[in-house]
This record gives sequence, structure tokens and C-alpha cells, in this order.
Amino acid sequence: MKADAVQADVDRVAEIVEKLGYRPHLMPGASRTAIGITGNQGAVDPAHFENLPGVADAIRVTKPYKLISKDLRPEKSVIKVGNAEIGGDELAVIAGPCAVETPDQVFKVAEFVAKSGAKFFRGGAFKPRTSPYAFQGKGEDGLKILSEVRDRFGLNIVTEAMDERGIDLVEKYGDCIQIGARNMQNFSLLKYAGKTRKPVLLKRGLSATLEEFLLAAEYVMAEGNYDVILCERGIRTFGTHARNTMDLSVIPAVHRLTHLPIIVDPSHGTGRNYMVNPMARAGVAVGADGLIIEVHPCPEEALCDGAQALTPEQYLELHEQISAIHKILASEHMEMMAI
Repeated sequence: MKADAVQADVDRVAEIVEKLGYRPHLMPGASRTAIGITGNQGAVDPAHFENLPGVADAIRVTKPYKLISKDLRPEKSVIKVGNAEIGGDELAVIAGPCAVETPDQVFKVAEFVAKSGAKFFRGGAFKPRTSPYAFQGKGEDGLKILSEVRDRFGLNIVTEAMDERGIDLVEKYGDCIQIGARNMQNFSLLKYAGKTRKPVLLKRGLSATLEEFLLAAEYVMAEGNYDVILCERGIRTFGTHARNTMDLSVIPAVHRLTHLPIIVDPSHGTGRNYMVNPMARAGVAVGADGLIIEVHPCPEEALCDGAQALTPEQYLELHEQISAIHKILASEHMEMMAI
């Protein structure tokens, strides 16, 4: 739409789209609104829209993913999560334990996370584990503890859901629904998440290509939830020196193809405590919009993924380092804009 298009113009286009038997997706931007069209089996004639009041252009999107494409929305999306944002000028840091174990464990970590200036807290109440005998999480009781973290420390809660009931519970207690790597192509779950109005943090699958990753995000957005954050968490390769292989090249590739923000998970991406800090710094350096970091007061006692968790002191040191890198990149960007 044109920058000066009024709401009546937008509504008129959406009405025409529906009359043609398609689905309109209204995506307001900073200066103008884009309207995506899905549900068509073939090409849609742009002549239906080109002469409508307020329409600037009708662009045919040829990529398999439509709503996440920069063809639809050239400007970057900034996703509001609770009282903070991901994808804006500020580096988003999401930190906390892999799993909620006890209130004392969670509150100790939350105190350090809040002290660092981070605005997001992670913690798993539902844990998808390779072994059925491993700790599976505390379920709704864990979500209640996370909700108390929000009340006590003012942190926004990011936590994983594994099924539809889990999504309902995370929607009740949390601020952002995480879809884990194992569920990236659980299409029925993606559709259900797309019907919620909580932001969705979508992790890349264990061996997913970039196109598969982006199409998984498209599943969520096609249902009407446009608040999607992508997360690179490492993929499986022939390497044995780390738990997974961090694919940092996907960060600039995502920024080139889509308007969605993308963060990096160096904890799952490496599975090694000593690798987390350097890979986190590298993630910020290549342009990630944020990081998700595992922190535990006693990693050696963690019920899951202790080998990749940072101590609170290590986390505070990392936060200082990544903040410095992000500040340098931001100042360089401002200088380029001035030129």
C-alpha cells in the first residue's frame, strides 16, 4: 500500500482478496502496510488490485515462502515479546537454565539475568529428551515458577511447548512460545501455534535446510500469527568435536531473504561450556538479533544439559563481551547511515 493509504483503502483490498476466495494477511510496517495473499492455487492477476485506491504496487512472490519474504515486507520485523522487543536496535539476550528444577535454582539464575540488563528468561517446563527415562520437566508446576520469575524480576518468559496442550499452557503462563528443533516440521503443531497470539520462537531442525526452516516459519504465519523469531541452534554434521555444528552463515542468509529476526543458540549449538562464549561472540559479530544462553548455578548438578551451561559468573562476563561487540557494530551502522 502507499504510505498515505488510509484504513478504508486497506480494508477494501482485503475485501477484494476474500471475494476472490483467497486469504488476506495484513502486515503493518513503520511507514506502510503490506497485504499478503495466500490460498491461491496458481498465479493471481495483479490487475485485480493495481488500480484500487491506496495501492502502490502488486508484486508476484515467486519463492515457495510468501509471508516471510522481503518481497512482501522489505523492512525488518521487530517482534514485541512481553514488555520488550526482538529484532530492533537492542541486542536481545534470553538466558536461564535448560530446565526448571526448583524455585531456588530458577530464582538464583533470574537474579543474575536481571542484573545483567537482559530482558528475557528461558527455562524448560517440558523437556523433549532422547531417552524416555530422562528428566522430562515439571510441566505446569514449572510454568508457575517461571511466571513468578516474571513477577519478581520483570523478565519476559520464553519456554518450549511440545504439543497443543503445552501451547495452551505456555500461552497462559509465558510470553513467547518456543518450538524446539525436534518439532520444527511438526506441521500440525506449527499450525496450532499460528492460531495463538503469542510470539513464536522457532528453532531450526537438527538437519534442516534453510528453505525447510523458512517454510516452517511460513506455516505459523499462514495461520495469522506474524510474530515469529527464528533461532539457529546448530545442525548435525560429521563433526564429533561438538554436540552440533553452528551454522553462522545462516544469519546473513536469513537477513537477505526474510524480514524476520534471527537469534543464535550457542549452548545447544556446541554442547560444550568452553565453546559457548566464543560462538556467542561470533553470532553477534555476524549480525544475530539476539542470543539464547543456558545458565545454571551448579552445572555439574543440572538434571539436563549441564555440560553446556554457563555459571552465573561466566554469563555476566559473556554479557559484557557481547554488549561491547554489539555496540561497535551499531556505531559502524550509524556511521554508514550518515555517509
